[in-house]
Amino acid sequence: MDTDAPQHVASRALLESAYATSATVYVTLQTLCEFNSVVTNARRVSKPRSPSHALSAISGLLAFAHVLPVPAVTVDGLLELLRRHPVTGGDIFDLHPVATMKANGILRIYTFNREDFEVFSELEVLTP
Repeated sequence: MDTDAPQHVASRALLESAYATSATVYVTLQTLCEFNSVVTNARRVSKPRSPSHALSAISGLLAFAHVLPVPAVTVDGLLELLRRHPVTGGDIFDLHPVATMKANGILRIYTFNREDFEVFSELEVLTP
């Protein structure tokens, strides 16, 4: 949404490519929540959006992206990840989408936070 962000062009290109090729794209509920939190927060972005504008953007994304379900086994996966990758503080929030992905058999992630996800050897970590 932020056309001034350095990641905007690459992110937009990835989404447009996925949409144009009918690729199957997944997001997690956590990602949608974090998106809403960031784009509506004046402390995080220079041009905060209204809740209705953020909702509209999420709805547009969900027109072609699928939300990964969070099956009960995700908890076991999260605990296993915590054993292998002990984290503190907010770093726990990087483990949840990985556990959700693994529970659904998804092993490729597109992210600008490569360093946060490269520790998971089972994932193919790509930058848009």
